Amino acid sequence: MTDAQLPFAACLGSIAKLVPQNLRQPKVGIVCGSGLSTLAGSFTEAVCVPYRDLPGFLISTVEGHKSNLVFGFCGSVPVVAMLGRFHAYEGYPFQRIMFPVRIMARLGVKNLIVTNVSGSLNPKIPVGTIVVLHDHLGLPNLSGFNPLLGPQPDPQLPRFLPTSNAYSTTLRRAFFHAVHELGYNLDDFAEGTYAWVSGPTFESPAEGRLLRMAGADVAGMSTIPEVLAAREENLEVIAISLVTNFVVIPDTYRSMKAEVRAELEGRIVGDPPQPTINHKQVLESGLKKAEVMRTVVERLIQKTL
Repeated sequence: MTDAQLPFAACLGSIAKLVPQNLRQPKVGIVCGSGLSTLAGSFTEAVCVPYRDLPGFLISTVEGHKSNLVFGFCGSVPVVAMLGRFHAYEGYPFQRIMFPVRIMARLGVKNLIVTNVSGSLNPKIPVGTIVVLHDHLGLPNLSGFNPLLGPQPDPQLPRFLPTSNAYSTTLRRAFFHAVHELGYNLDDFAEGTYAWVSGPTFESPAEGRLLRMAGADVAGMSTIPEVLAAREENLEVIAISLVTNFVVIPDTYRSMKAEVRAELEGRIVGDPPQPTINHKQVLESGLKKAEVMRTVVERLIQKTL
């Protein structure tokens, strides 16, 4: 299925049949990352539409991601939220990964809130920090894996998309005002650059070191395709990343040569544990700060009016 063959009309027609009239024109869209589906938990008049009922949508295969599109009100603001996103590492083509954001734009969404969980590359950004992105480093974008390669779904869209202004200063400013209004400490939140990697492997120490040297603060396997589609559709975007782990970047490598030499000299060599990260740890860490993320996003949505 090419961009030109994406079933926009069929998907919008299904939404018209499944969603009440008063919810069909959301102003804010939300893409929920791993374990962050609670962001839609406080919607009023909520209507949940399974992805399987929406032509063109895929099914998320990743633990911590549901496969539902939820319409409702956040306060007085009509919103729509993706409970579960799609990733290239699942084997899905980019035009399908970006399709839900393009549907949101056609429904009337003006502001997109994209959330994710990430690994910290920056020692000054500890686990549990909520990071508002001000830039990204998309290695796939620079290596022939850009999500916008190929035919455009609409010839009116910009062919050469600028990304120097990808992250809305208006929404970022409103986010930190929301943090202050809710009584949270501004110092517990951060701003930073997100390194997008394709996954599904977590970064090797050398890869993490490279990303850190390139100026990235956090790393993850999602978000940038949705951001690019949203900016191509002229939406205002804020991307918010919850740090759930540190990328494993040891100062030195364990030397097998040195250990063998020690053994040959009769010295006892211990077997220190090797630091690793797994998806279960990511989900557990995400749950601890999901409520903070939810309350700030709700206040942010109220400030978009």
